[in-house]
Amino acid sequence: MKLVLASNSPRRRQLLSDLGLQYTVRLQEVDESYPEHLRRAEVAEYLAAHKAAAYRTTLAPDEVLLTADTIVCLGEEVLNKPADEAEAIRMLSNLQGQAHDVFTGVCLLAGDGRQVIFSEQTRVHFRSLSDSEIRFYVQQYKPLDKAGAYGAQDWIGMVAVTRLEGSYFNVMGLPVHRVWEELGLLTGQHLLPQ
Repeated sequence: MKLVLASNSPRRRQLLSDLGLQYTVRLQEVDESYPEHLRRAEVAEYLAAHKAAAYRTTLAPDEVLLTADTIVCLGEEVLNKPADEAEAIRMLSNLQGQAHDVFTGVCLLAGDGRQVIFSEQTRVHFRSLSDSEIRFYVQQYKPLDKAGAYGAQDWIGMVAVTRLEGSYFNVMGLPVHRVWEELGLLTGQHLLPQ
């Protein structure tokens, strides 16, 4: 089976490469809105499946498509990618000094129509941050492409994340342990790095 990644995320690309998996990237624009009644993990799974549906008719029989979506939740509030620096500062100000949840939804869609949808949750504990630390991070690291306005692999992850409950890689955007397992089950192959 040939793996196709439908993501522009450099972090997801790096994680798949670090797993030793061969893949190609296929991109197209997909609306990332979701029904308002969905909550937390449901949002991430819905978005991953919605993205996969846009590729359904383009897959060859020997291809498996991987789509994913990561969201940050503070309580029931979903924090997507910030629209601008002011929203990024507001998000980080709300997250600081608290624990929040990161959900990554993943959809694996085989060219023969078989599909697996799942999500993983990681609880992230942030220490209290000063306003100047938050402004520094937003201005220097430009986290506008990241759910919750931060990347755990960035400077802020090093200085603010005090504890994780769950997968670190899930916070980066892909629960690779679960992807590995589910790909093996879907394809019926023992995956080994190439």
